[in-house]
Amino acid sequence: MRNPNGPATGRPANLAPTAMVTSSHSLASQAGLEMLRRGGSAADAAIAANAVLCVVYPHMAGIGGDGFWLVADGDDVRALNGSGPAASAATIAWFREKGHDAIPSRGPLAALTVPGAVDGWRELHEAYGRLSWGDLLAPAIGYAGDGAPVGRSLADWIAKDVDVIGPREAMAQLYIRDGQPLREGDRVVHADLARTLRAIAEHGPRELYDGSVGERVTAALEATGSPLRAEDLATFRAAWVDPIRSTYRGLEIVTFPPNTQGFAALQVLNVIEGFDVQAWGDGTADYYHHLAEAVKLAFADRDAWLTDPAFEEIPLDRLVSKGYAERRRSMIDPDRAMTMTEVPSGVERADVGGRRSAEGDTCAFSAVDGDGLAVSAIQSIYHDFGSAEIAGDTGVLVQNRGSFFALEENHPNRLEPGKRTFHTLIPSMARRDGQVELVYGTMGGEGQPQTQAAIVTRLEDFGYDVQQAIEAPRWLMGRTWGVDSRDLSLEGRVSDDVARELARRGQPVKMLANWDDNMGHAHAIRVRREGGFLEGGADPRGDGAAIGF
Repeated sequence: MRNPNGPATGRPANLAPTAMVTSSHSLASQAGLEMLRRGGSAADAAIAANAVLCVVYPHMAGIGGDGFWLVADGDDVRALNGSGPAASAATIAWFREKGHDAIPSRGPLAALTVPGAVDGWRELHEAYGRLSWGDLLAPAIGYAGDGAPVGRSLADWIAKDVDVIGPREAMAQLYIRDGQPLREGDRVVHADLARTLRAIAEHGPRELYDGSVGERVTAALEATGSPLRAEDLATFRAAWVDPIRSTYRGLEIVTFPPNTQGFAALQVLNVIEGFDVQAWGDGTADYYHHLAEAVKLAFADRDAWLTDPAFEEIPLDRLVSKGYAERRRSMIDPDRAMTMTEVPSGVERADVGGRRSAEGDTCAFSAVDGDGLAVSAIQSIYHDFGSAEIAGDTGVLVQNRGSFFALEENHPNRLEPGKRTFHTLIPSMARRDGQVELVYGTMGGEGQPQTQAAIVTRLEDFGYDVQQAIEAPRWLMGRTWGVDSRDLSLEGRVSDDVARELARRGQPVKMLANWDDNMGHAHAIRVRREGGFLEGGADPRGDGAAIGF
């Protein structure tokens, strides 16, 4: 039942009896739904949707990036890590010798990690796929080869990144026409990418790793100075790992372990669970203040500990325990804000050097099929347009995720060969009585744990449907793209009175547009027990759709 007091923009939640897909672009959602109608699984739908996003949302997704998947099959929930490690030649000394105190965020030196998403497709398909690679990639190949419309989000980011795109011939040929950035409604053709997708459809996903495409990718990158080599791709395999869990008011929250910030999402909910959120009311100063303070506490632990667990032991059991959350909760003053940069980790460790902002563009997408298989996925090339480095004639835009590694020896996320970097990507699910109730995720770097907390609290504490929970005004505690300061950013629909009260409490308030892209693009599917319907929501801040049958 839709809460009559909840937010509404005229875009209701979509209901369907059998299956559903939601993603950041309507064409991707349609491709996923097509696979479901053909008898494919939710895994097939997620792969097809992801492939289309790699074409129509190239500023946020791409086959040159990483991906993470949560899969619920009956009583079992599995996590698939498709993030690639640093190249074997990528060392702190290698960058220091080239005169760098930090890894560049653009260009070939930023292209230093293996793109892991496509091998994630392989693992997902081997476990749960039903359709052929030709079927799964056909929509993406068509949009790449014949052209796809430039959507609003892509048009906005092309305009913002003209200085990044313009000097790079391969990028400029795609996104600048007659000296002007492409605009919404223009057609963009990715002919080289179409050929690469056809090769993957014919030979399978390993074509990108130990086939001719992979060889051409690494040869082109090596020629421009990247440390990535063919053997780095050839030896990579995506890996199944155990998800991490907590609870919120009877819901079991399931999310991704390190090397992602999933434990920060659990920490925020653990801290907030001890308050009477319903009594605050949604959209009040109390609501935003307490959520922002919980985020500060969680991020202090995240920044201190998050890295590849194969390289450093992370005290996860302690960090996500209810007892630890209770102690951290006691630090929150309901009338006075903490300074984010001064909040300590509650679990002691050695000095970790300077903290870094966890920015990044991503695409979240989900699918549920008629057999109950549920997939929550998120895929990224890190910054908008990744490294901005297209690998030769392959059309593969390579991620710059490796630029988040630190070059300080004492930093937990220091660069080491074969190491996976700190990731912001956290696909999530919620279960009740062992059954999936919610499949959800969002883009947005530092905003991901925050938006996930907004969705869960608005569903559980205020009774919203998924579309209302997605549309309600959001906040972002931390940095937004291109901004050095850590602000409490609020969408313009937050009232002036609430913003003034938050500022009075010491929050570093910054007002944004009513529907601001920096708040991320959230998507969710809820399995409604009453009626047995699937309830899907898609974020109006993006170009997506939740559709089903």
